[in-house]
Amino acid sequence: MQGVTLDSPMNTLYDSDTFIVNHLLALAEDGTAEDAQAGKPVLLRHGFEIVDKRSGKELYLDGSWAELFQQRLAEWQRTTPSQEEVEDTLAQYAELAHTPIHVH
Repeated sequence: MQGVTLDSPMNTLYDSDTFIVNHLLALAEDGTAEDAQAGKPVLLRHGFEIVDKRSGKELYLDGSWAELFQQRLAEWQRTTPSQEEVEDTLAQYAELAHTPIHVH
């Protein structure tokens, strides 16, 4: 993943046979500077990782893309969509995925 250490808090928001959605939280301000000085990659702001299990690719959303996705999640909390609706939306995002998944 882009600039993410194993120390970054990560919450799995969704996991199905087709997709996984993880919310990656930014590291605390005090830890970020220390990690950056040590040459470790750090996550400076929160983001979302969408993994398409079918294609073996992942997409990382941060910045304005993450904010838009966060709005979608808030909408889903209010409306409780069906699994099919969630999967259809994630499939649209997955079309943007070009990064193969690497397991370390």
